[in-house]
Amino acid sequence: MSKIKIITDSNSGILQSEAEQLNITVIPMPFTINNEEFLEEITIDQNKFYEYLKTDADVKTSQPSQYYLENLWNEILKNYDEILYIPMSSGLSATCSNAIRYAENFKGKVTVVDNKRISVTQKESVLEAIELCKQGKSVKDIKDYLENTKAKNSIYITLGTLKYIKKGGRINPAVATIGSLLKVKPILCSRGEKFDKFSMSMSLSQAKKKMIEKIKSELENEFQEEYKQGKMVISVAHTQNETEALKFKDEILEAIPNIRFKFIDPLSLSVACHIGPGALAIAICVNNYC
Repeated sequence: MSKIKIITDSNSGILQSEAEQLNITVIPMPFTINNEEFLEEITIDQNKFYEYLKTDADVKTSQPSQYYLENLWNEILKNYDEILYIPMSSGLSATCSNAIRYAENFKGKVTVVDNKRISVTQKESVLEAIELCKQGKSVKDIKDYLENTKAKNSIYITLGTLKYIKKGGRINPAVATIGSLLKVKPILCSRGEKFDKFSMSMSLSQAKKKMIEKIKSELENEFQEEYKQGKMVISVAHTQNETEALKFKDEILEAIPNIRFKFIDPLSLSVACHIGPGALAIAICVNNYC
C-alpha cells in the first residue's frame, strides 16, 4: 500500500499543533504587512495581525512560491510514496492552479485536489481525506471523492465592517460609505468559486437569522437526502468575534437541532485581511467519513 502524506494550507483553519497530531502538513499562507512578509501562525499570530489591521497597515495576500512548494514536496517524498495536496479553492486564489502546474514536474507523485473549499469546509475535506487514507484508499480514489462532493457545501458570512472590503476594491466606495453610516451589514455567500452578495441586514441579529433560515432551507431541499442520512455537518467561523460565534452556535442548534455541529474556528488571516474583524460565518458540507 502506498504511503501517502496529506498537505493542506492554513486557510483550512487547521493549526500547526493540530497538524502534528493528525500527521499532516499545513502550509502557512504568506502575506505582507507594509512590504514585510509574514507566515500565518509561524511569524505572526492572530492578535498581532489584528493590531496591524486596525492601524490601517498595508496588508496584501500572497501564495506559496514554486520554489517553496517544490522543496517541501521533495523533502516529504524522501519518506513518503505520494503526496495529496488540498489547497484553498481555485476560485478564490491562484494557489491551487499553480500547484497543479508545479506538480507536473513530479511524475504523478504529487496530486492536487481542487474541491472548491475554504475555512471549515476545507478542514472537513482534509479530515475526510485522512480517514480515507486510514481505510487504504488510493490517492486517486480520495481525489475523486473530494472533487465529486465539492458542490455539497455552502457558506454565508456577515461582515462586522465595510471598511476592509471597500479598501480591497470589492465594493463601490460610495455604497460602502452609505452602508457604514446606516450600519448596514452585508451577507456574502459562496460555494467555493467566489463570494457573492446574498443579502443586507440592519443588525447582526437580523443577519444571523437570515443566514440560519437560508441554511435550514438548503438542508431541507437541496441537501435533503444527505441531511436525512446524518451526513451534513455545520460549523461557525469568525474574525476576532468568538463571543458572538459561541452565541451563534446556540442559535443554530436551537433552529436546526438534528445536525452535527463540528467547529468554531477563527478565519485565516489571508481571509481576514479582506473582511476585517467582527465577521461571522456559518458553513455546511457533506461529511461521509468522520
